Amino acid sequence: MKPRSRRRWLAQTASLACSVPLGAKLMGNSSEPQPARVAITLDLEMSRNFPTWETTHWDYEKGNLDEPTKRYALGAAQRVHQQGGVIHYFAVGRVFEQADVGWLKEIAQMGHPIGNHTYDHINVQATRKEDLQFRFQRAPWLLNDRPVLDFIRENIELTSKAMRSRLGVQPQGFRTPGGFAEGLMQHEQVRGLLKELGYRWISSLYPTHPNTQPMQEPTLEILDQIAEAQSRAQPFAYPDGLIEIPMSPISDIGAFRTGRWKLDWFLRSVETSLRWTIQHGAVFDFLAHPSCLGVVDPEFRTLDLICRIVKESQGRAILCSLDEVLV
Repeated sequence: MKPRSRRRWLAQTASLACSVPLGAKLMGNSSEPQPARVAITLDLEMSRNFPTWETTHWDYEKGNLDEPTKRYALGAAQRVHQQGGVIHYFAVGRVFEQADVGWLKEIAQMGHPIGNHTYDHINVQATRKEDLQFRFQRAPWLLNDRPVLDFIRENIELTSKAMRSRLGVQPQGFRTPGGFAEGLMQHEQVRGLLKELGYRWISSLYPTHPNTQPMQEPTLEILDQIAEAQSRAQPFAYPDGLIEIPMSPISDIGAFRTGRWKLDWFLRSVETSLRWTIQHGAVFDFLAHPSCLGVVDPEFRTLDLICRIVKESQGRAILCSLDEVLV
């Protein structure tokens, strides 16, 4: 899509956001072919149930990345960089407390953007302190008597300060911990807070979609329904102008924690959804976590698949960061 037509599309979504289905992609009337935008995004946080199913303590230290997770994150950056692409990372701020962030500096130096994922992996839709994060249920004295919205603001700002201090870069974009079926449509105050902090786009919406029972292979019907859910994962502007770039299903957590899928099943779903995206000239925001993907896909088969399909599309799709989705 040419810059002018994409800007026109975003302007349309800003004016129509209240009257169209949430997450619908409103394309312009141009008959020009529009390349699909494919973004690989990795959230830098620890995940419960990985590397073993019994592992649950990460809920209380989401930003304390272990060495295998950091190695996988860096290896993914190197692999995609060699294939001419970029990965858009989102970092939980507590990772910057670790002694060595050289691996993250190397990722940034390769040109991979790094966004803000809050300092403690908090729920930005929380209205009660006890709903912010498991860590604060265990240690409520860390919250003091501040209003919840003030704490959310501070948690986001802390990550930006940490990133500037340890990496010397500004965060590029904001992703909410967790994805919400309606994004932040009903949370005007949180959107206003993010706009005040300088964010012009966020990634908070993860559309509902079918899944299987645990350890059940997805049928072709399920895979097609997940692919069709991409239509509800397209960028739009909220009424206040803040832009939403949704996450595309199915995520690695949805597949490997909720569905207990095998890797080949996940690859089949990613490919089906990518084919849909390319056919419709849409946006695909692949969502995964090195703490999960590094366990189930140590050979980077998923990232290689995405890069290969984009390369074979002969210009019908391009690899890009989330910033570039809006260009």
